[in-house]
Amino acid sequence: MRRSTVLAGLAATATAPAIASAASGGADLIVTASTIHTVDAKVPQAQAFAVRDGRFVYVGSREGALALRGARTRMLDLGGATVLPGLIDAHLHFMHVGQALHEVDLAHLTPFDEVVRRTVAFAATSPDLWIIGDGWDQNLWPDKAFPTHQALSAAIPDRPVVLIRVDGHALLANAKAMALAGVGDATADPSGGRIVRDEHGAPTGVFIDNAKALIQRAIPPPTHPQLVRAAVAGLAECHRWGLTAISDPGVGQATIDAYLELARGGRYTLRNHVMLAGSDDALTAHYLERGPQPLAGNGRLAIRAIKLYADGALGSRGAALLAPYDDDPGNTGLVLTAPSKIQDVAIRALRAGFQVCTHAIGDRGNRAVLDAYEAALRAVPRRDHRLRVEHAQVLAPSDIPRFKALGVIPSMQTTHQISDMGWAQARLGPERVKGAYAWRSLLDSGVTIANGTDAPIEVVDSRRTFHAAISRQNETNQPPGGWYPRQRMTRDEALRSMTVWAARANFMDAVAGSITPGKYADFAVLDRDWMRAAPEAIMATRILATYVSGAQVYEAPMQSAMTGFRARGRRGGSCCRGAHA
Repeated sequence: MRRSTVLAGLAATATAPAIASAASGGADLIVTASTIHTVDAKVPQAQAFAVRDGRFVYVGSREGALALRGARTRMLDLGGATVLPGLIDAHLHFMHVGQALHEVDLAHLTPFDEVVRRTVAFAATSPDLWIIGDGWDQNLWPDKAFPTHQALSAAIPDRPVVLIRVDGHALLANAKAMALAGVGDATADPSGGRIVRDEHGAPTGVFIDNAKALIQRAIPPPTHPQLVRAAVAGLAECHRWGLTAISDPGVGQATIDAYLELARGGRYTLRNHVMLAGSDDALTAHYLERGPQPLAGNGRLAIRAIKLYADGALGSRGAALLAPYDDDPGNTGLVLTAPSKIQDVAIRALRAGFQVCTHAIGDRGNRAVLDAYEAALRAVPRRDHRLRVEHAQVLAPSDIPRFKALGVIPSMQTTHQISDMGWAQARLGPERVKGAYAWRSLLDSGVTIANGTDAPIEVVDSRRTFHAAISRQNETNQPPGGWYPRQRMTRDEALRSMTVWAARANFMDAVAGSITPGKYADFAVLDRDWMRAAPEAIMATRILATYVSGAQVYEAPMQSAMTGFRARGRRGGSCCRGAHA
């Protein structure tokens, strides 16, 4: 439909809201802009909108909005800027985003010697006993082999060091950390985990998936003030990318307490769909007994979901595959949670009105989750369950239609594809890779995709999320034409995956995800129109401002180029990181 045709009909929508708002004293805020994408099918484009009491009360023509102007109305004319609904990241580890600002940044470093040098330099200025870092990726190094601890232990012999791999599914510990954790040659591999060993059977320092806990249990947990500090930093980081809502996977009670402290003081400015850490049986039992807690605290926090792990990550060869890895023929990955437990948790959650969100990367992991969900839904039929698979990264062709058949939401991260495309085919082979990062195949089957970043595994950069979705290229527009370009999203689909579709996955669709009367007045202001800009121009976008409930929570610095989150790009990762201080 032509833009002029759409706008010509907007004025007719003004009458009822104008009368209602005028009777109560007019709007608090009226916003006008040359381009407003509402992501609302009824009025897809608008010239203006009005806000009262933190909600949109009118969306349509400039004249219609101005009819709501009162003595105390603030006017905001954004000129040639583009306005989008507040962006939603459907899978972002919020506390870890804040904590990462106080850790060693190891992203992009090559060779391993540079990882050691960066860690030594950080340790020289850090007051912390334990030195924590993250972001290393052996796929970037010349030999592509896992590191060993000797060089790190020699450089820092007297303080424990733990360096998390880019995907969060492996870590490297130095000798001091292993000694404090009581790990030695006789330590057995735990179920769902692997201790990498040398030819003599001694630990090399690399611990994969469930084996990470052998080291992490020795790390002192962060204090409450540290968690609050990290949350404040995370809020600022999210808002500068236009984010107003998130899904937050694998959260424990201490983290919830930090969120609640900020929310009680009016300082928690995100809408957070908290996913409880399913590994904590006592925590989940407590909240299942309490029942779902929808958005509370002026729409800030919801607790009605549980996060589980089916398998590991592709980058560390822990993703559970139906056939062995092409580049590791004796390995089919790791099962982190028994399918029977996923089914049991899903049954208990469905009975209590909770959502289950299960991490699955490999085709075997995804099939196990779909089987468990199918059995749980037979036991507890629910029409609007919104069960989710987090990542849904490698799918057998026969499993793709099952998402629609079961009503399961694939929660995917488009930037994982551009980070992994350099080595994913080596892991999977030329045929199996066709079912990887298969956005178009899923969309064509009739499901919607909730998009996210998995930050801090990837950067908190909404530009990169949108650009990857429509181009399947990296920031420099490589490879030409995109990687398996038939799986691209359209621009409309990409925007919906970051707004209304993500809102639905979070049970927020009635109050967020579009610029619609009655919803919270969350919106982002950009310096260019993503629906029209050339793909190569999207990464140059400046997020000019972010608003939550009609209040500004971010404004871009004057003449400041937007850069990545500490310039970190978690390349080569495909999953959620493990908990650590």
